[in-house]
Amino acid sequence: MTEKGKRCKEPGHTSIEVNDEVHTFIVDDQDHPQMIEICAELKRLPGLMHNAGYVPYTKFELHDVEEEEKVFHSCYHIEKLAIAFGLINTAPGTPL
Repeated sequence: MTEKGKRCKEPGHTSIEVNDEVHTFIVDDQDHPQMIEICAELKRLPGLMHNAGYVPYTKFELHDVEEEEKVFHSCYHIEKLAIAFGLINTAPGTPL
């Protein structure tokens, strides 16, 4: 693409600072050393959120899939990975 004068789009990313260290999450990157713990937290959170009354809004989810899968995709955005990382690496009640 570069040879044709086209710019490559950089992958989306988000960062979170925990204990004075910045951790960056990149779209489709599964290499974070705590990815297993992060995914476990992401699996735990929807039940807690549902019990608190949260209903995912999937109207603008662009994936051409069934509603249940849209909810799954909306739960694994990189921002949510960063939040889950923050939750498992900070004391309860710590602002993220």
